[in-house]
Amino acid sequence: MLANFLQHWGGREDLWIFAYASLIWRPDFEFSEQRPAKLHGWHRALKMWSRVNRGTPAAPGLVFALLSGGTCKGVAYRVPRQEVAAVVSKLWLREMPTGVYDARTLRCETHQGQVPALAFTLSRRSPNFTGELSPAHYRQIFADAIGRYGSTRDYALQTLESLQRIGIHDTALAKLINSI
Repeated sequence: MLANFLQHWGGREDLWIFAYASLIWRPDFEFSEQRPAKLHGWHRALKMWSRVNRGTPAAPGLVFALLSGGTCKGVAYRVPRQEVAAVVSKLWLREMPTGVYDARTLRCETHQGQVPALAFTLSRRSPNFTGELSPAHYRQIFADAIGRYGSTRDYALQTLESLQRIGIHDTALAKLINSI
């Protein structure tokens, strides 16, 4: 999938990457520009099972995904063309250890105009899509799920706090965290 993405990108221009959760507060790559960005047709949701990064096979955690429908505010990072292969290879190891996301190029709105950006989306047909979870199930996951990058609870809180710091108010996420 990485080779396909790089081939599709083609190497002719800089690459934009859309961040909507941990990439906002821990991008782990160099970029030459960052812009507030909005993505129409997709929304941020804590509805993807994580059996590596935020949980284990025995106690699955959750991570955010972009699901179809709605709007998502985040950050677009511009990576210079000559650094894209190295940055995306590193990013793939982090975001795609099991190949669960669908990597897509989506049009993001910024104050300077639209940019095509790499975004990691999730199909509702994926076995990693949680569907609807009860508040009790979220409480259990927040109490128990810990993976190689830490707990689901800390991940959700860090995401909410980082969104608030940059002026993004995710009412669904705040409501979820406040209900747990």
